[in-house]
Amino acid sequence: MLIAGFPAGAFQTNCYVVAPAAGEECVIVDPGQDATQGVEELLREHRLKPVAVLLTHGHLDHVWSVAPVCGARDIPAWIHPDDRHLLSDPAAGWSGTSASLFGDLRLSEPDDVRELSDGAVLTLAGLELVVDHTPGHTRGSVSFRLPDDAIMFAGDLLFAGSIGRTDLPGGDYATILRSLAAKCLTLPDDTVVLPGHGPQTTIGRERAANPYLKEAAPHAGPTRGI
Repeated sequence: MLIAGFPAGAFQTNCYVVAPAAGEECVIVDPGQDATQGVEELLREHRLKPVAVLLTHGHLDHVWSVAPVCGARDIPAWIHPDDRHLLSDPAAGWSGTSASLFGDLRLSEPDDVRELSDGAVLTLAGLELVVDHTPGHTRGSVSFRLPDDAIMFAGDLLFAGSIGRTDLPGGDYATILRSLAAKCLTLPDDTVVLPGHGPQTTIGRERAANPYLKEAAPHAGPTRGI
């Protein structure tokens, strides 16, 4: 398994390329602000051929470069339908004051946009990625899992020591707690979490020390008895 990434732009959003090995096909996860050059450098370094872009949600800092990246390689972008409108209307994902910071910025959808659904299994680039709908940060937030390798691309659902903000349009604190309970607390402790911002972590580490996962725990529901 090859996973390489870098923090893109002023938001330092983690962009990843994922492939079975160097010299093979790959997928690109969350190409954010000014990510195009960094993506191209990783593709050249590892001799990779991208077949799709996967978006954990529609916030500007995660989708800024999706149209040019897809257009340069003639590949599709995958996003949950609840966040698709943000591809062409990024200000809709921010509060009024925050949206004004982007001025006259205009984004557009890639030519080929495909929609994600909860529980779907994407077979791309020799990988099988499970899609988990994880609303709360946005309505259309998702995470992508490689179950055989115990790896989760969490987007802005879960960070090392924290979680995604819920004060922007489409965010909801109770909803993100339910997502954490259903989609994170049910995973093995050795699951590696690759978040949308900051360093990687594990489910076990967050289960033990992340105050938000502790708060989410009562929402996980009863466990099966012996």
